Amino acid sequence: MTGINPAHPEPGRDAGINDLQADIEQTREELGQTVTALSDKLDVKERARQKAVETRDQIITTTRDRRVAIAAAAVGAAMLVGLVIWMRRR
Repeated sequence: MTGINPAHPEPGRDAGINDLQADIEQTREELGQTVTALSDKLDVKERARQKAVETRDQIITTTRDRRVAIAAAAVGAAMLVGLVIWMRRR
């Protein structure tokens, strides 16, 4: 962090009390967000849990996709066998 937010410039020397109070409040809010972000990064247990959930979801999706592909191939093979049998009997 650079400490300077271009979207939120520091109040000038001629700033009034309201400007200073608004700046202090904005700084507190930014500091709170920074502390929250750092806390989230340091929560190893929660990050591991989230990674496990993501991995589980990927495995479920991959397995589902493979099942659909295998089912489609089986249906195609059955249709081909049926077509061959039908053509031989004609």
